[in-house]
Amino acid sequence: MGIARARELEAQGIGRAQLSRLVREGLVLRQSRGVYVAAHHAPTAEHTLAQVAKRVPEGIFCLLTALRLHGLTTQAPAEVWVALPEKARRPRLDYPRLRIARFSGEALSEGIEARRVEGVTLRVYSAAKTVADCFKYRNKIGIDVAVEALRDFSRKHRGGANDLARYARICRVARVMQPYLDAIA
Repeated sequence: MGIARARELEAQGIGRAQLSRLVREGLVLRQSRGVYVAAHHAPTAEHTLAQVAKRVPEGIFCLLTALRLHGLTTQAPAEVWVALPEKARRPRLDYPRLRIARFSGEALSEGIEARRVEGVTLRVYSAAKTVADCFKYRNKIGIDVAVEALRDFSRKHRGGANDLARYARICRVARVMQPYLDAIA
């Protein structure tokens, strides 16, 4: 058993009373409200992200968290960055701290990739979409982080310029990014 919500365990025939007994006996650990994991489970580096994905299923990992997943930054974000629709309710999590970025339209729905971590599907924006988002949110994360991400992206993803240009148009930052693209080329 990887990370599981109480509802998922109930659907597999493990009722709440049995789950409480398993927790008391130390066979199952309660990670956070409604999220459980087997006691012998060896967590990966993305364990925290798997927990967040279980608790915030409509969320998409973005900005610094997505850069970290794609290996496009030296930054180690203290919070987990999650994209949500503009009108979505803000999730309340004890741990980890979340930074919410609000997206709408194509900026929310385009460029989503799925990754499996510890049996949980993580929804994360593609590398090109993440770089464009960094320029869109440059006032929140810093222009230096956005430029570093662009530089790393151009090194790692040769031939990714078409995707980058497409997402820059969707995020309405093509003109902002152009001088940086020219400097790197």
